[in-house]
Amino acid sequence: MIVLVRRAFVPGHPHADRVRADTAHAGWPFTVPCVAELAEHGLVFEKPVTFLVGENGSGKSTLAEALAEAFGLDARGGRAGRKYANDREKTPLGEVLQLDLTPAGSKMMTGPRRRKKGFFLRAETAFGLLETVTGLGIPGYWDENVMAMSHGEGFLTIFDAMFAQPGFYVMDEPEAALSFTSCLRLVALMHQLGKTGAQVVCATHSPVLAATPDADIIEVGDHGIRRTSWDQLALVDHWKAYLSNPHSYLRHVIDP
Repeated sequence: MIVLVRRAFVPGHPHADRVRADTAHAGWPFTVPCVAELAEHGLVFEKPVTFLVGENGSGKSTLAEALAEAFGLDARGGRAGRKYANDREKTPLGEVLQLDLTPAGSKMMTGPRRRKKGFFLRAETAFGLLETVTGLGIPGYWDENVMAMSHGEGFLTIFDAMFAQPGFYVMDEPEAALSFTSCLRLVALMHQLGKTGAQVVCATHSPVLAATPDADIIEVGDHGIRRTSWDQLALVDHWKAYLSNPHSYLRHVIDP
């Protein structure tokens, strides 16, 4: 299997030393367990498609954003190889994170700008990106008027246009605008990308997306980082239990 990024790590950064010495006194986000573990040990990518799964506040979006920044993707959302960089400062983790690239990844990163392929889709800024790009006829984006579509249809237009060739693709909770059927379409796309020389890293709450065949699943939380399987995810257990008996959960949050 082909990957572009073998490992993400923080080389000799003072935060890493502070994390090892005393996480209570390290600054955010190095106090987040999964970030602390990455700073100390790095994060190895074993498969073309990787899911970061965890609760709100677990750090999965922080990891996804920093990975996008380290690869040169627009951290507000956008594609690799843009002619003009934005003036947004990198996140504290993105500022120090480095990537150990494979020969294919290194060739893409060190070659001409037009050779850099990839995209960062983050749910919270995607609508602004759609609104900005639509109708401008910017080369390398989409031609459709996504503002005349639903939010979910707009996301699918981005996927079809921007996730079409080998590159490094990062997504942060893409399921936010997608129906069940649309999630299945995204599963098919990610699986196909993984077979054709692309690498995908996706932070998600969706058990549908996390079930993508042959994907690597990394669960983040108070424990830090651990690899697991779909059927061992706490997320999957909760959804199965809830769908079998919603009342067993709702009775704790809804007054009689």
